[in-house]
Amino acid sequence: MSPGQIAALVAAGAFVLLVLLLAIPLLKLGKTLDEATIAIRKAHENTDPLFTEANQTLTHVNTQLERVDGITANARAVTGNVSALTSLFTATLGGPLVKAAALSYGVSKAVRARRKAAESPNKHTRRRPRGGKR
Repeated sequence: MSPGQIAALVAAGAFVLLVLLLAIPLLKLGKTLDEATIAIRKAHENTDPLFTEANQTLTHVNTQLERVDGITANARAVTGNVSALTSLFTATLGGPLVKAAALSYGVSKAVRARRKAAESPNKHTRRRPRGGKR
């Protein structure tokens, strides 16, 4: 054997050893990819019921939102009716009620002033304005 043939045999042996050393991680990587594929398949199979239930939940929520929208519209209509009724009440009875309240206040003040004047006959019954001329 010549030195070139020996070098070729050593190189071939090193190459076989390298292939064997690299084969182990490649086999492990293949198993890992198989397990990942199985996990992805299972996850895909389990998501169908989840999506179905989520869709049913969203449908139920939309139904409830439509009901709330109807209630809100009715509340808006009631608010408008109450506002109109308040305006009508203020327009028809507000002015006369204010006048009646002012009249009752004036009458009660006058009655108090007369009673006070009747209790103290020596004092002047009329008050003079402040800072005014005599």
